[in-house]
Amino acid sequence: MQVREFAERVLFADTLEDKLSGPDSLEDDRPGTGLDTPAQPGRPTNLQFRASPGKFDFPGTSGLEDERRRAKLLHFFANHELLATELMALVLLKFPDAPRIFRSGVVQTLKEEQQHTRMYMRRLKQLGIEFGEHDVNDYFWRTISTVESPMDYVSRLSLTFEQANLDYTRFYSDQFARIGDESTRALLDRIYQDEIGHVNYGLNWFQKWKDPNLSDWAAFERQLAHPLSPSRAKAEPFNAQGRLDAGIDPDFIDELYIYSKSKGRTPSVHLFNPFAESYLARSGFEPNKQQAALACDLETLPMFFARRDDVVLVNERPRSGFLAELKQVGFEIPEFVELQDGNIPEESDLRARKLSDLRPWAWSPDALKVLEPLFENITRNLPATGDEWEPRFQSLFSKVCTQPILKRVLEEFDSDELTCSRLCTTEQISRTAHSVSQALTEIEAIRQQGHQRVVAKAAFGVAGSNQLRLWEPEITPAQHKWLGRTLADECVVIEPWLERALDFSFQFDAEEGQVKKIGLVKMRNDKRGQFQQSIWTPRFAQGLTDDVAGILRDRSRDLLGELHVALAEILTDLIADTGFQGPMGIDAFVYRQSNGELRIHPVVELNARNTMGRLMIELMRRTAPGRSGKMELVGQAALKNSGCASFEEYAAQLKSEHPLQLRGEPRPKINSGAVCLNDPSKATGCLATLVIE
Repeated sequence: MQVREFAERVLFADTLEDKLSGPDSLEDDRPGTGLDTPAQPGRPTNLQFRASPGKFDFPGTSGLEDERRRAKLLHFFANHELLATELMALVLLKFPDAPRIFRSGVVQTLKEEQQHTRMYMRRLKQLGIEFGEHDVNDYFWRTISTVESPMDYVSRLSLTFEQANLDYTRFYSDQFARIGDESTRALLDRIYQDEIGHVNYGLNWFQKWKDPNLSDWAAFERQLAHPLSPSRAKAEPFNAQGRLDAGIDPDFIDELYIYSKSKGRTPSVHLFNPFAESYLARSGFEPNKQQAALACDLETLPMFFARRDDVVLVNERPRSGFLAELKQVGFEIPEFVELQDGNIPEESDLRARKLSDLRPWAWSPDALKVLEPLFENITRNLPATGDEWEPRFQSLFSKVCTQPILKRVLEEFDSDELTCSRLCTTEQISRTAHSVSQALTEIEAIRQQGHQRVVAKAAFGVAGSNQLRLWEPEITPAQHKWLGRTLADECVVIEPWLERALDFSFQFDAEEGQVKKIGLVKMRNDKRGQFQQSIWTPRFAQGLTDDVAGILRDRSRDLLGELHVALAEILTDLIADTGFQGPMGIDAFVYRQSNGELRIHPVVELNARNTMGRLMIELMRRTAPGRSGKMELVGQAALKNSGCASFEEYAAQLKSEHPLQLRGEPRPKINSGAVCLNDPSKATGCLATLVIE
């Protein structure tokens, strides 16, 4: 029998007996002319594709102890094997001019798929159902029958669906072993071994035909066309060893393991732009060398806010090995799209894709510039675009904004004697100055209230930066110059410097005009007020001294909880009519007065953007319940103090001191240990670390 005759029978026969049988030997000297793809293969009536496929209810692993549910799952698998058989027959008919040795390999693989189908049919019968008793889907047929070349075929079937089967067969083999079904386990183990050979066969031809200037991974990613992507070539749990056994390159395996691209859900697009306030402070702002290094090192942090199908814009895609480490500890890996000179490339498919929304670190002019090409692709309403942005949102980033917020908080609790005794007073509300003379007047007024130490802050500036600390009675020429230079561009706020006993933040989300409370995070700042650590404990008072814990709560009241609710209501009023949406945070602290008494300053700064405190909340979602954590930014000074020569050495030391322990499968959670949040092998100015106790 000729290969062509055999393939025609497999593809067009309407009985399983004809589709699943064939001679032991075949000849291929009359391959004929290429066949146009039929609408569907020939099949018995009970195995024909449903007219309106819709979404099939995949049985999954729940209730596998029940034979009928087990049989329904195997029915899905049997249909996939039959589809593979038919698709291989189609390839033999579509590409008669393909190399003879390639066609011979397809014939051999086809026969193994016939055998797999018969094995499933026998097992189904033992479980009490016939093949064809359940509806079957045509997804494989729709996505593979349109192949345009043998290269297309090995990319779609061998390296996509059969590669994914290395995960499915191994996982379900373990599941059937768990419930004591050794017959089905043995069946899946046999198919698994054959699939390793099938993937290897396709890989060898793929490597012969691909562009030699491209890596296997780059060629594979480029070869697949919508609706297929490398996401279809894997499942969870990911079976790296099976791929190594099939001969796949370890770099390819790492890239596939971390690969993420939406299979249908419209993704959100994330961007790290940490200098929003600086861009607002003065036109033409450009980060200095140190700031640029920090932004480069930490540009992947938005991935911890992202879902698996989301997109994170970066200047340089993270190293696959680093991302693989993060995925192994339970973090979802989004899709990364590289910018060119700070812009989305003209040729990027992101410019043409439907997107859910845009989520920069902060809504500011620099973010708008990068994200503007995507505005027309957004399915949700944008907060503001172009010229609308500045008059609607700019005031939210100014430190002047905290004055009415703090005033209203104090007014709302004015009649509450207990709360009033614990909160700061109106004296601690910052004062605004628009000229040097006005600034000097406000500084003197604060000192007359008994506060000798005063701080002046630029209206737009990240916490701890662009501020002037006035410790001595006299204003020096340098300090006078700073005031003049700053006031030439913006106003300054002036407030007493207070002795802090605890820094913390209230975290919120603004959506559809409502601000909702998210959580409380403790912080550790340096002497200048610049961020160093975020700290999370299951109970907020955990780890605090008795006097600090006591000022925050008592047996009958949760003062922080009440403040959190009140602030959410105040912020809801504040953003009314602006359309602002996204994360918001309010920095606060507990301070000690000169008489030793503790008080709470509930509104120090408003951050209408993501913050390290909010990042800490997201990170703790990937940890086991009841754990404490610390997220730290390690700079060059801390690196030097540690005695380590590089961030890579620092990371190795930290991980040896805090060995990683995970809990749960297939998507684990961190039980304890240290994780680096950016790649220590590439960090030049800053390393973000997470330690879970």
